[in-house]
Amino acid sequence: MRDYYDILGVEKGASAEEIKKAYRKQALQYHPDRNPGDKSAEDNFKSAAEAYEILSDPSKRQRYDRFGHAGVRGNGAAGGSGFHDINDIFGAFSDIFGSGGSIFDDVFGAQSRQSRGRGHGRPGSDLRIKLPLTLEEIAEGVEKKIKVPKYVPCKSCEGRGAADGNNSYATCATCQGAGEVRHVTRSVFGQFVNVQACSTCRGEGRIIRNKCSICAGEGRVKSTETMDVNVPPGVLEGHYLTLRGAGNAGIRGGQAGHLRVEIIEKRHEHFTREGLDLFHDLYLSFPDAALGTEVEVPTLRGKARLQIDAGIQSGKILRMRDRGIPDIESSRRGDQMVRVHVWTPVNLGDAEKEMLEKIRFSGAFTPRPEEIAADDRSFFSRVKDVFT
Repeated sequence: MRDYYDILGVEKGASAEEIKKAYRKQALQYHPDRNPGDKSAEDNFKSAAEAYEILSDPSKRQRYDRFGHAGVRGNGAAGGSGFHDINDIFGAFSDIFGSGGSIFDDVFGAQSRQSRGRGHGRPGSDLRIKLPLTLEEIAEGVEKKIKVPKYVPCKSCEGRGAADGNNSYATCATCQGAGEVRHVTRSVFGQFVNVQACSTCRGEGRIIRNKCSICAGEGRVKSTETMDVNVPPGVLEGHYLTLRGAGNAGIRGGQAGHLRVEIIEKRHEHFTREGLDLFHDLYLSFPDAALGTEVEVPTLRGKARLQIDAGIQSGKILRMRDRGIPDIESSRRGDQMVRVHVWTPVNLGDAEKEMLEKIRFSGAFTPRPEEIAADDRSFFSRVKDVFT
């Protein structure tokens, strides 16, 4: 899932006005009326609208900056936009286009209002790594140190790529230092200006003459960095945390990419997880189930004592409240569910068989489903009762 700042092409610290302008640019570029029948353009248009919906709202933006997409689930994010068609999007964000004219004035206008300008260096790529966590770490939150192989700025040339600093650069003769070239075409609709990055200098506006011998002019070298990752309580498998600027360093001073840390949940010895709830299988001997007992069960915070009532039936689910996983979006915490299994012995010796034969036909051991009618239902019915 793409980062919302990347979708709009803005920095994390961008102002509300910069975010608004960036969205307006994306909406103009990918509007369906300008790209009829282009499914990719429509998808980009909706993605930009979704990104703007989150980043234009201060509270949603704050949660997104802290927790990524996991922090804005259910708010038109991480599960598809809250809009159902193109008209809904423009209706919700009509203020972006102002009252000064139609969107088509920009789409079919004579010239772009402003130049992109020169950009020194090229941005570095994003990185993605997987971070395995135990359920205990997920439940409480954890700080992890990770080692990341990546490109880092060259210390010899301080990331410039040139052996003699700025003296080693020359203005690109193709674009005259603009970093872009323009092609003008005319049609019945007016004049179109197609602006592209210069292929000679790749948008930098300058050519390097004397390259750094350490990095061969790239301004970056391969290395391994150790960094801290703070994981909030309650993350799910597949969630990721974004460390901005922690990806590959850019070429010759270009902006660094981001590092996305994907959460992987380790298999647990005692528990399986269903959302915020944990499930543990408890096996009881027949005497313990019939007579009742007290058992010790594992939890994420150590051992706990659990009282077993006499006559408990196999399949019964006992709930231990607030022993599960915390909700990343609220103060709610899941429960620990203990599923009871009455163990039927195998490989009995002669003495055990003789004892059981004596009580085989005792009235107390004759099944009476009507006495436990409340519990004599399917497993899914019992699970449903737990949550109601």
